[in-house]
Amino acid sequence: VCQSREVNSTEWDSKMAFWVGLVLARGRRSGAVRTCLRELQNGFERRGSVPLGLGTVLRELLRRGKLQRESDFMASVDSSWISWGVGVFILKPLKWTLSSVLGDSKIPEEEEVLIYVELLQEKAEEVYRLYQSSALSSHPVVALAELRSLCAGLCPDERTFYLLLLQLQKEKRVTILEQNGEKIVKFARGLHAKVSPMNDVDIGVYQLMQSEQLLSQKVESLAQEAEKCKEDARSACRAGKKQLALRCLKSKRRTERRIAELHSKLDAVQGILDRIYASQTDQMVFNAYQAGVGALKLSMKDVTVERAENLVDQIQELCDTQDEVAQTLAGVGVNGLELDSEELEKELDSLLQDSSKDSLDLPPVPQKVLSAPMSDAELEAELEQLSVSAGDLAQKTPSASSEPKTALGLNL
Repeated sequence: VCQSREVNSTEWDSKMAFWVGLVLARGRRSGAVRTCLRELQNGFERRGSVPLGLGTVLRELLRRGKLQRESDFMASVDSSWISWGVGVFILKPLKWTLSSVLGDSKIPEEEEVLIYVELLQEKAEEVYRLYQSSALSSHPVVALAELRSLCAGLCPDERTFYLLLLQLQKEKRVTILEQNGEKIVKFARGLHAKVSPMNDVDIGVYQLMQSEQLLSQKVESLAQEAEKCKEDARSACRAGKKQLALRCLKSKRRTERRIAELHSKLDAVQGILDRIYASQTDQMVFNAYQAGVGALKLSMKDVTVERAENLVDQIQELCDTQDEVAQTLAGVGVNGLELDSEELEKELDSLLQDSSKDSLDLPPVPQKVLSAPMSDAELEAELEQLSVSAGDLAQKTPSASSEPKTALGLNL
């Protein structure tokens, strides 16, 4: 791609569209949010040749906002909590402001780090969702080291992890504070919520969480020590060393007493944490109630008991009036066609008497119950009886059958 578009704008646009899509697709395939000109030149090298206009393509991507210089991105966010970002935060704001206002027309250096803006936003969203679905989300704050371990599979290196946190901080979904040499991260409570500033309550909760963790580790270590003393006592008993076995048992008893003391302290710390979480929940419910009462007052501002009773009385009066009107309209005769109910009943009786005289004489209903259908065997037996009775009839009347033959014979 040539540096100037004025030579052939059509060809320049087509080649620029091709290389822009190619560079962005390569970044998405690699999954890395950071790149530089030299890395892209090595990636697009073919037979010892590299694209000459690749720097112009990167400059166009910077102008469109698809890429951003890492230094400019860090200068746009409070990155003072990053050790290697202090110098950037102090020296770069003026340069970043000028470049954002006047535009960036400089081709990046070969080693200058660039950021895929859309890919950085998507990765930051994945980090946020990963935290929300993890056990760490049960606490309002979390140590940066624990969050780094949680995101180890998503962020290949520490620099990428810090860039993702800066993107979340830019979106006001994360705030980071350094306390006694340790970095504390506070997330927004909800997918679309904004994080509140770190306060003394958050710092106190974090210290209690650290105390709880240390106490749990100490209890676990002492439990292992007590088990070891028990095994040593058994070994001494088998070897016949009674005094050594007694010393091991005493050491075991002392360790168990320390474990009991630590358990009571651990229960107290956990009880305080539970009360803090419960108070936060109560505060949230109280705020919700307060908002609900305000909305209810606003909606019921013009509604009173007297006005409601007056409205009900008006409705009842209107209903009574409607019923009276309906009854009045129903009692009106149209054109004097009203008929007396007694005359109608007499006419109905005469019609019924006439219909009873004209009724047909039908045969009586048979009283005999119909038999069930006959089976095939019963039908065959009845057929044989019929054939036998027909043969008897033929034997009883032989003359009747022979007379015609005799008469016929005589006539012949």
